[in-house]
Formats: sequence, structure tokens, C-alpha cells
Amino acid sequence: MVSKRHSLTEGSIWKAMVLFALPVFLGNIFQQLYNAFDAWCVGNYINDDALAAVSSSGSLIFMMISFFNGLAMGAGVVIARAYGAEDYEEMSKTIHTAIAFGLVTGALLTVFGVALTPTILRWMGTPKEVLPQSIEYFRYFFLGGIFTVMFNIFVGILHAVGDSKHPLYYLIFSTFVNIGLDMLLVAILDFGVWSAAVATTASQGISALLCFLHLLRVDAPYRVRFRKIRFHKGSLGKIIRYGLPSGVQNSVIAFANVVVQTNINSFGKAAMAGCGSYSKLEGFAFLPVTCFAQALSTFVGQNLGAGQHRRVKKGVTFGILCSCTMALVISVFCYIFAPKLIGAFSETAEAINFGTEHMRTICRFYFLLAFSHCVAGVLRGAGKTTVPMFIMLACWCVFRVSYITIALKFVNELTTVSWAYPITWTLSSIIFLIYLLKADWIHNFDKTLKKA
Repeated sequence: MVSKRHSLTEGSIWKAMVLFALPVFLGNIFQQLYNAFDAWCVGNYINDDALAAVSSSGSLIFMMISFFNGLAMGAGVVIARAYGAEDYEEMSKTIHTAIAFGLVTGALLTVFGVALTPTILRWMGTPKEVLPQSIEYFRYFFLGGIFTVMFNIFVGILHAVGDSKHPLYYLIFSTFVNIGLDMLLVAILDFGVWSAAVATTASQGISALLCFLHLLRVDAPYRVRFRKIRFHKGSLGKIIRYGLPSGVQNSVIAFANVVVQTNINSFGKAAMAGCGSYSKLEGFAFLPVTCFAQALSTFVGQNLGAGQHRRVKKGVTFGILCSCTMALVISVFCYIFAPKLIGAFSETAEAINFGTEHMRTICRFYFLLAFSHCVAGVLRGAGKTTVPMFIMLACWCVFRVSYITIALKFVNELTTVSWAYPITWTLSSIIFLIYLLKADWIHNFDKTLKKA
């Protein structure tokens, strides 16, 4: 019998969940440091135009990579199921198919990202004085698009088998590389805003390489072998089946957020710099949400594969409560220290005021975002990927864009845009809660398992 050293199907539920989620949490902190340090560095060593160029990157970058990352999530669901069921042959086929898929889609992302950057930025209404530096930063960033995709593929594989520690180690190392390169290229050599993107791309490439080398050497059923990296028809079909809804959901929601960013851009570069600074901080604030959502997805997938439905239900309750509680604590911290947090990126009073107002409007509702993401993670782990897709598309895309389009005609203020997030998080949380309360989800899990 093969040892399952990272399995989440045995022992204490809370211990298994926390020991998996904690490295994910810490790893996400270091991953967020990539763009956050880029923004800090250019804001302090170049100017506010450069800060606006880098800070407005979140929506565009997420829109370009989120589809491929959603497909990687689909691979994770299949791998976690197979690992829990000890079907190592199916797991190996899925892993090698996912890597082949990542290489192809990563190359496509690189090409299209570099080619379409100017068009998208102009469509977003980026101010003329910021546009040249924005194009520079995004183009160099997307030159490393394949590294971003492959890193997420490798991390998805490791998370699916319950290993969240090795990605953390590699992220810590590559983050320090990124900080060192930023200081060298931007602060010391004064190469400009494009060099911050080069630092991030190089660091992402290093972390992807380290993950790959680990998968090549690990003595476990999920070990990768070069000769097996190819498309397996059945495995590719399952990856697309479970990943396509998440990919579509991520991309369309990201598109909606690009619309939000476009409206923020209309308030000028001070609003761009302030709200962009918040977006970097927001990434850190969302970490309890993302780490427990990922933990829940893996936990549910493995335990469904092992047929442990009662354990699934207990783990889901624990994970959601932990995530929402942590989100509330972070909300209080963000509300109190908003001016100082935004001020770390810019010394311009107008930018700080915009960012503070934006942050204080949104941060009070982080617990709702946590709830929605955790329930979505549970359903993805159960293979029910279309449910969160439809709920989030309806609330976070259609309703969000409609609200902004209509509301700004009556109240043309930045706060109107800021409220788009709390309102749509509230709506999605209500629908998710109704779904969980009304659905016999253990029965639904059983049905999903039989189809897999």
C-alpha cells in the first residue's frame, strides 16, 4: 500500500484543515508581495504616474490568467478525488495531462497578453499620462505568462494531494528574489517601471521551476515523468468538465472588475493610485478567504473520493466558520488603519483620501466574501462547478455591472463604485445560504461521486 503522507481523509478534522490552510495562507502572503512590492517600489522611487500604472494591474492581469487558472482548478478536483480513492493510475494521467495543457495555454497567454495589452488598456480608459508606463509594465509582465500558468498548475497538483508546504517554501525564496531584483533594477539602477515587471516575471519563473523539480524527484504516486507529459483524452475531458465552469466564471467576473476599474479611471490618476493601492492591500486581506476555500475544495475532494461523507460535512462547517471569523478580524484592522496602509504606497493626500474611502466602504463586508468563496470551494470539491459559476456570474458580473452603469448616472461619485462589491457579495451570500439550507447536499455529493 502506498503511503498517503499528505492525506486529509484521516485524523482530526480541524488539525488536518488548519495544517493544510496555514501554509496556503502564508504562501499567498508571499505571492501577494510580488505586485505589492512592485507598487511600493515604483511609488517611492519613481512617481505617482508609475504607481497608477502598476496599481491598476490587478483587474487586467486577473482577467488574462483567470480562465487558465480555473481550468487548473478543474484538474485539482480530479486529482484530489483520485488521490482520496487511491486510483493512482487515473491521478497520474490527470497530472501529466494538466502539465501538457498548461504548457500550451501558457504559451497562448504569453502571446495574446503581449499583443492585446495596449488595446485593453485604451478600452479601460487609462489616462494618457499613465498609458505608456502601463503598456510597458503589462507587456513585460505577460512575457512571463507561461510561468504564471505553470506555477498555478504545479501548485494545484500539490494542493490536490494535500501538500501545501513545498509551494510555500518556493514562494518564500522567489519573493525574496523579487524584492532584491526590484531594489536593484528600480531603486538602484533606475531602469523604470518595466523593470519591476521583469523582477516579478523572473521570480515567478523561479518558483515554477522549483515546483517542477520537486514533482520530478518526489517519491510518491504523484511523481512527474517527462515521457508521460502528454494529453490523455479521458483526463483532458474531466479537466475541462470540472475546470471550464470555473474558468468561465473567473474570466467573466474579472471582465466585470475591469469595467469597475474603467469607472475608477474616470475619476483621474489620484483615484487610480489610491484605489490601486487598496487593491494591493486587498489581496492580503482576502487571504483567509482564499486559503480556507482552497483547503475546503481539497478536503471535500479527497474525502468524497474516500467515501467519508460525514467527515465532509463536519469539515465544511469548521472551514466556513474559521474563514468568516478571520475575515471579520481583518475588516476591523483595515478600517482602523486604512489611511496609514494606503499612505505606505503614496504620499499624495488626494490619492490617500480616495484609497481610504474605497477601503473603508468595502472592508466591512469581507465576511460575506469569505462565505461565498468557501461555499464555492466546497461545491467545486464536490464536482458541482456549475452552481457557483451561475451564482457568481449573476451576482458578481451581471448585477455588478448593471448596478454601476445605472447608479453612476444618479450619483457620480467614487463611493458609488465602491459599494458595488458589498452589494453583490451580500446577494451571492444569500443565494449560497439558501442553496445550502435547502439542498440535501450529502445526497447530491453521492450522485456527483457516482458520475465521476
